[in-house]
Amino acid sequence: MKQLLLSLASVLILASTFAAEKRPNIIFIFADDLTSQAISAYGHKLKLLKTPHMDRLAREGIRFDRCLVPNSICGPSRAVIQTGKYSHINGFVRNGNRFDSSQQTFPKLLQQAGYQTAVIGKWHLETDPVGYDHWHILPGQGIYYNPPMFRNGERVTHTGYTTDLISEFSIEWLKKRDKSKPFMLMSQHKAPHREWAPALRHLGWNGDNKFPEPETLFDDYSGRGRAEKEQDMTLAKTFNDRDAKLVAPPYLNEEQRTIWDAYYEPRNEAFRKANLTGKDLVRWRYQRYMHDYLGTVKAVDEAVGAMLKYLDDEGLAQDTMVIVSSDQGFYLGEHGWFDKRWIYEESVTTPLIVRWPGVTKAGTSNKSLVSILDFPETFLDAAGLPIPADMQGRSLRPVLAGKTPSDWRKSFYYHYYEFPGAHSVRRHYGVVTDRYKLFHFYETEMNYWTLIDREKDSHELKNVYDDPSYAKTRKELHDELNRLRAELKVPAQDPPGSFGGQQPKAGPKAKAAGKQKKKQQ
Repeated sequence: MKQLLLSLASVLILASTFAAEKRPNIIFIFADDLTSQAISAYGHKLKLLKTPHMDRLAREGIRFDRCLVPNSICGPSRAVIQTGKYSHINGFVRNGNRFDSSQQTFPKLLQQAGYQTAVIGKWHLETDPVGYDHWHILPGQGIYYNPPMFRNGERVTHTGYTTDLISEFSIEWLKKRDKSKPFMLMSQHKAPHREWAPALRHLGWNGDNKFPEPETLFDDYSGRGRAEKEQDMTLAKTFNDRDAKLVAPPYLNEEQRTIWDAYYEPRNEAFRKANLTGKDLVRWRYQRYMHDYLGTVKAVDEAVGAMLKYLDDEGLAQDTMVIVSSDQGFYLGEHGWFDKRWIYEESVTTPLIVRWPGVTKAGTSNKSLVSILDFPETFLDAAGLPIPADMQGRSLRPVLAGKTPSDWRKSFYYHYYEFPGAHSVRRHYGVVTDRYKLFHFYETEMNYWTLIDREKDSHELKNVYDDPSYAKTRKELHDELNRLRAELKVPAQDPPGSFGGQQPKAGPKAKAAGKQKKKQQ
């Protein structure tokens, strides 16, 4: 009886705290493979695209320049955000795993504390979402046009462009919510994931103007090791006909196919007649890639604009934290690559823009080492909830307010597992600091260390691990890496799931999604 009274008292105290301090709404807009080079607020020197709505968010909030990911691949990043834990702890180490939804997640904690919760768009965790009052998700990777989706377990099919539909469904849920409660909405886009299919209205958006090329487009990987040379993610060798839009997607309807063909076919015919080879072929692929990838980002930016307009129109902007981020960065031709996976900068760093009225100072930027690992802790802190001790990130609230704690992290641990796997990027782990990266390719047949000095080598082209002048730095980084691995409880052997071992069983709705995904493939 005494314990029951104490528990009741705790609930009453928590409830009175919530009543005294208004809890913000949370809107988390999450893209897939969106990189900072494609967001004009980041001021990339190539000036590839203007993104007025994400730029507006940056003007009214804070832009983070080094938001790092623990494992640069889609599903694992999403599991990190659900749990606030590294891949080796949450059990989702590579695409193809299934998320253990019985474990603690931040949506469950917010839901228990009275938040309405929803996830709309790309989920990619295989098992059904748990901790959400509403979910409306793509099966697997999803498709760009006319997508099948699962709405609270029911299979539905939609006509239209997937980015637009996710935006529309997100705002529709907000309109129908219980307005007496705070909300947390995860609006998660497929775009700009491969195969980078733009909205039909954006075909030809750049007027066939040439995009400037990155300095390392024709990198020969000298100065680095076998892993960098033997990957399979180059415009020269890996970019296929579907990527190049030489083949149309099979899921277009007749009207959409007519518009698609009217744009691509004349250009494809000119390409075939040109019979390009070597560097000329790579340059053509790069231009096609930039048109398509950046075209998909335009629709994401428009979705951000629609969300901001809705908040303004409804008088919700001052009471709502808005976050724009992605599951990792992406290569836009740097080193001749597309995709992600590496500890190298374009991959390990993801965009993060946050507007939280009353907390963030408008138009600021921050270079602290923050991470997607910190997102759930930040959401819980914003809601006035305690942060579970087993979460491995920290709340960004003081950093958002421009008051980075003196003990904020100065180093960050990274670990990529998915080999064998798509693009043949080898398993590696390492430590990232403001200046250096030390990392280890640790498989038996490919076992070597790399040390990168970003201050002297901004394009990360030279491994200086064996340079005697870096002996002291090398030792310090090894010590720090060992400390991080111990602190984070990284096992000496990779988890079974990284080799396709036993995983949590899929729920019936997720199984149905899996069957639908196979049909699409």
